[in-house]
Amino acid sequence: MARTSGTSSASRRSGSHETVASSSVDEKIHLNERGESPKRSAFLWLALFVLILNGSWGVHHYQYETLPVPLSSDQAGKRGFSEHEAMEHVKALTELGPHPVGSDALDLALQYVLEAAEKITKVAHWEVDVQVDFFHANSGANRLANGLFKGRTLVYSDLKHVVVRILPKYLPEAEGNAILVSSHIDTVFSTEGAGDCSSCVAVMLELARGVSQWANGFKNAVIFLFNTGEEEGLNGAHSFITQHPWSTTVRLAVDLEAMGIGGLSSIFQSGPDPWAIENFAMVAKYPSGQILAQDLYLSGFIKSATDFQVYKEVAGLSGLDFAYSDSSAVYHTKNDKLKLLKPGSLQHLGENMLAFLLQTATSSRFLSDKAIETSEVISQDQAIYFDIMGTYMIVYRQRLASMLQNSVIIQALLIWITSLLMGGYPAAASLGLSFISIIIMWIFSLSSSVLVAFLLPLICSSPLPYIASPWLVIGLFGAPAFIGALTGQHVGYLILQKYLWHAFSKREQKQSPAIQAELIKLEAERWLFKAGSVQWLLILMVGNFYKIGSSYIAVIWLASPAFAYGFLEATLSPVRSPKPLKIVTLLLGITVPIIITAGIFIRLVGTITGIMVLFDRSPGTTPEWLGNVMVAVFVAAIICLTSVYLLSYVHLSDAKRSIFLAMCALFGLTLSLVVSGIVPPFTEDVARAVNVVHVVETTGQYGGNQTPISYISLFSTTPGKLMKEVEHVKEEGFICGKEKVIDFVTFRVEYGCWSSDETLSGWSKADIPTMHVESDVKGDGRSTQILIDTKVSTRWSLAINTLKIADFKVQGNSDELIPVGNKNGIDGWHIIQFSGGKNAPTKFNLTLFWVKNYAELTHKPDAQRRDQHLLLKLRTDVDRLTPKSERVLTKLPPWCSQFGKSTSPNTLAFLSSLPVDF
Repeated sequence: MARTSGTSSASRRSGSHETVASSSVDEKIHLNERGESPKRSAFLWLALFVLILNGSWGVHHYQYETLPVPLSSDQAGKRGFSEHEAMEHVKALTELGPHPVGSDALDLALQYVLEAAEKITKVAHWEVDVQVDFFHANSGANRLANGLFKGRTLVYSDLKHVVVRILPKYLPEAEGNAILVSSHIDTVFSTEGAGDCSSCVAVMLELARGVSQWANGFKNAVIFLFNTGEEEGLNGAHSFITQHPWSTTVRLAVDLEAMGIGGLSSIFQSGPDPWAIENFAMVAKYPSGQILAQDLYLSGFIKSATDFQVYKEVAGLSGLDFAYSDSSAVYHTKNDKLKLLKPGSLQHLGENMLAFLLQTATSSRFLSDKAIETSEVISQDQAIYFDIMGTYMIVYRQRLASMLQNSVIIQALLIWITSLLMGGYPAAASLGLSFISIIIMWIFSLSSSVLVAFLLPLICSSPLPYIASPWLVIGLFGAPAFIGALTGQHVGYLILQKYLWHAFSKREQKQSPAIQAELIKLEAERWLFKAGSVQWLLILMVGNFYKIGSSYIAVIWLASPAFAYGFLEATLSPVRSPKPLKIVTLLLGITVPIIITAGIFIRLVGTITGIMVLFDRSPGTTPEWLGNVMVAVFVAAIICLTSVYLLSYVHLSDAKRSIFLAMCALFGLTLSLVVSGIVPPFTEDVARAVNVVHVVETTGQYGGNQTPISYISLFSTTPGKLMKEVEHVKEEGFICGKEKVIDFVTFRVEYGCWSSDETLSGWSKADIPTMHVESDVKGDGRSTQILIDTKVSTRWSLAINTLKIADFKVQGNSDELIPVGNKNGIDGWHIIQFSGGKNAPTKFNLTLFWVKNYAELTHKPDAQRRDQHLLLKLRTDVDRLTPKSERVLTKLPPWCSQFGKSTSPNTLAFLSSLPVDF
């Protein structure tokens, strides 16, 4: 921060309590032949820059790229974890190909897991009881209050799970307290799911085998849930929690997931009780987890959901949520395949989980029912956690975090207030101007990076040319952002320098103009360094006020440089002339922040870059430049936050021009690689998400003849036009544009391509779903009964107009699937998503209860709703390739892949609707 020494009135007039003491100035400033003091060596600054850059990359590599050596069964022993054994399970499951809910392949996958689980019973320790249950879940409805599925009802039927419970034979009370370890067997229709989540299932099978050798000493049971239906809306977890008898004994839930393929499996959610994360941190061999990832995930920035939401929201459980996140661009595409699964990935998760289960299952201080019931109260004491280079994990509670952060804030404010009182108005003005330089730095950096984001869609074949090669982000956005930050801070430096010259000119002149000019430069440099701490102080104050867990980052970037400055630069002696900041001050100040945060920041850039593949969830509804802008802003923000101290050292060196030219060269080279196509935006291993759906659409009023319209829809959740893709299938007669909007109920396609040529084969009218109005009783309490027959489909989505319908209920096979009450909607629609096995019902009775003033509403159109004339919208999905769609998929280039999601249609979809005035 600032010096704590006394100051004379003359020094206060000069702009800071740290400025000039008149004695012996000429002895302290050594001039060269031109009357100038020597500048900081450009070579020194550039070497420093390279050192910091390489150090940051080295931290990331050590923290996220270094994986343990895979162990064979002999090396692991019967009580250890063997990746070689787990990989055999991954191979067996991926050889089945995609296995979504309702498929024959999923039945085979279930049978494989069941047989593997039963083998464990034969090799378990003789004092251990291993119970295997092949659980067939009844129909149910899952309605979540928050997250991705808010405003929807997720209905399921005919789901099957494999459940394994391991406990000591001679401790009956162990049955009453269980740890749940959960993952899902099913995949989306577009991938074999090596990462998501055959890798998780394989780890659980090997864990179950290992745990069965230890459980004779357990005080609590361990339940392994291999569920199905997760990809269709977290239905497997919901059916277990609400229907399985063992679910009432669960006290702690651990969910294993994948948002990419392989690498480290990190914790990205924990709590609400901190007990689980605290125990994990104590015993994990390779701890990995960041509260920053949890903050981003819970903010909704990452549009996804896991079974952990069900365990927390429906069952009220605490626990941990793990996920692989390497190569997030391959998520739910054909490239989630075995060959991309890095060696050591399963070993990392397996060894961590085995240590955690041995710690918690043998604990006598296990979470009680009381702890679970009061989870809302203890959420005020939630855990703040982060790992240091994957070697050690720090965990402390929110109460301590608030105390620590309040202490840092108060001390920082006291130091600054004291400093400003001692320095008077000139010091306050200098601080204000130095902080303005930080603001200008942000403006220039963001502007430069965002300008490139707007430029890329205009000059590149793809608006996201860096997906397959994320390192391109360094040149495309990082270089302009750094140029902008350097330019902006230098502009602020010149403004500050001008003010200090004005302040110096008002005091009695005791130095030559040359010496005075050098003193002003040195004083400006110091103010810029200290302004960096003000930036982080403001961030810390905001984070502390809103109790944001990742505010610890601001503490580190504030406290460490401030300590280094106070230790090496500040003095208690009478005020003296400013000297150049020591290089060691910078190194000492930013070493700890780099060690703790560099890997996280680099990792987040890679993750955000990868998820751009599925950024345009309703194709054509978001501008092509928007994804680029998000990446550009994120990169520029990281550069401004982390380089603010480093940049303050550049203004007294000759390195500015070299930096500017080097960054321009880096940007030019990267841009030329992208524009020329030397580095392609997509590859066979990192594909663009392109979906091919054979659509059969029925229109017309109720009771009239419905003439089906059949066409192939080609669309992409990856931003950008489809011109290159259509070139490969040009003989198929595709037309592209925004002229044909397709409403897929759960999303819309505003831009896409379509072809009606040769689309009448591969389906029949018998496949078309029907909606028949059985009765319609009008009046104040109008109600309508509708029979819905989905025919061959056991996966469908139905949207109900909530502007007209106040409530509804659904029955299937005489079972009440959705009762009356507790309905809400999003954008005027409540959406039902149904998925089930082969024996799931296909006929449903829907009873609608109209709002009382529905007649008035009909005459008051909502300008935002172009489909408000519809009462119901139905889409039924069939996992079937018609001749036309199969031909199109075969001709598409290898850097294209179908993308699967619970909201996405399968390869054959039937669209139906019922108008309000049926």
